[in-house]
Amino acid sequence: MNKDPYGQLASALYSSVGKHTRQALGGVGAVLGTITGTGLKLDDFKHEFQDFMVAELPGVLSVPSSVLTGTTMLDERSAGGNKQQESFSNETEIEDARLSLALKPGDRVLALRVNGGNDVVVVCKVVTGNG
Repeated sequence: MNKDPYGQLASALYSSVGKHTRQALGGVGAVLGTITGTGLKLDDFKHEFQDFMVAELPGVLSVPSSVLTGTTMLDERSAGGNKQQESFSNETEIEDARLSLALKPGDRVLALRVNGGNDVVVVCKVVTGNG
């Protein structure tokens, strides 16, 4: 008896689609890693990346208005002694601000694989929940 030809076709398509999906998604995604003295070591890859990218967050930085209060210490020769002073700053927006990661060996990071897993971009530093 012959097998169902439609069942065989469906099975072949299912197998092929699954294989292509695994190939397309393999090596892609977020992974934890550690900054080393010479590069980046990902938790799920045995080799170290010496050439990796770091995300930069461009945008506008908003600084709220604030008041700084302090005491100015005058030298002993000045008359009047110490002075209490206040400094005011208005709300400010800094155009084209760039926030970059300052990474050092031992820092844990979240990295993304891009370009089919050939390149790695460090997105952020990862710390424990209590800092």
